[in-house]
Amino acid sequence: MNWLDRIPLLLFLVAALTLGLAPFVPEPHLWEKLKMLASGTLRRPIDIFDMLLHATPWVLLIAKVARMLMRQSDT
Repeated sequence: MNWLDRIPLLLFLVAALTLGLAPFVPEPHLWEKLKMLASGTLRRPIDIFDMLLHATPWVLLIAKVARMLMRQSDT
């Protein structure tokens, strides 16, 4: 997990706000895919791949912040 420590938080934040939410109109793509998942209509492999693609920056951002908080509490 050292690679996560070396990457700046700003990079994860920018990736989450751009790729994670794009396209912005009519609604963020990740939000649309999460609604499909909740309703049970997320079945096609391309939709699943698309959801994973748009969710990855958010997962990495959460992991980076959690890692920063854990390292801070250790000191």
